Amino acid sequence: MTDALQRLSWDDLRIIKAIGEGGGLAAAATALGVNHSTISRRLAVVEETVGVVLFDRRRRGYVPTGPGTDMIALADRIENDILHVVRRISGHAQGHKGDLRVTTSDALLLDFLTPIIADFRTRNPEIRIDMIVGNQALNLARGDSDIAFRATLLPQENLFGRKLATVAWAIYGRRIDYVGASPSRQELYQRQWVSYGKGLSGLKAYEFVNEHVPREKVTYRSDSVAGVASAIAAGMGVGFLPCMHGDLVPGLLRVSPVEPEIFDELWVLTHPDIRKSGRVYAFMSHCAEAIAKQRGFIEGKEMRNFA
Repeated sequence: MTDALQRLSWDDLRIIKAIGEGGGLAAAATALGVNHSTISRRLAVVEETVGVVLFDRRRRGYVPTGPGTDMIALADRIENDILHVVRRISGHAQGHKGDLRVTTSDALLLDFLTPIIADFRTRNPEIRIDMIVGNQALNLARGDSDIAFRATLLPQENLFGRKLATVAWAIYGRRIDYVGASPSRQELYQRQWVSYGKGLSGLKAYEFVNEHVPREKVTYRSDSVAGVASAIAAGMGVGFLPCMHGDLVPGLLRVSPVEPEIFDELWVLTHPDIRKSGRVYAFMSHCAEAIAKQRGFIEGKEMRNFA
């Protein structure tokens, strides 16, 4: 067994892990950028080396056996250890220069975060920013992103960060339709509505609308906060928006007070291994300071409607 261990390499474990994640040789070959025959040959060598079958070959794909599952778990642990060390070394070496991968949602980025990030770039011209926009949470532990801005009530426990503010929500409509009008909440529930799709079903606004607005009144849904805002601006109905976004969209107007039952918490998060990296620390500190100055706006206490 000692000889077998000496003949195994990290590349062998990467191949086993890729087959397990992809469910077959072709998917593993694509993920690793090698050809199918190389994956097949290396798997055969590894199985011969350890003396056990690592995958059951079934019609629906390659399914890990017990030993195969153990090998995949080992590969995961080693990959995480390698990533931890690389992140620490890279962070200390680069200081206030290098690349930063930042993820956030479209609504947070469009009008709110972009000026803050632009100011950071002016102060730190040697740091390059790669923005990743989407509502799905990326895996910071695996390096999918260095920093995440998330509107959430449950940030992942394995991440490091801070709560920046509580995000207030209200009902918005087209300004030209509501200037001078003061409809009651019950009247608003009988209007045409724009709401959120199942991709954003975790939002408090999603359930609130489903509970209070007749189903036939919800005529348009989107899995994008910015998409909902655009639909409201186009006259498709009223809808809930975070005040920090809705107040900045030209042509929109708050047509209700802040709804206390609908809120999020704005967090900036990173992985503990890189939180002391010069560029990560500088970016998070800059953004936290800039956002603190706008807490009243984020929490719906200051209105910034534009015609």
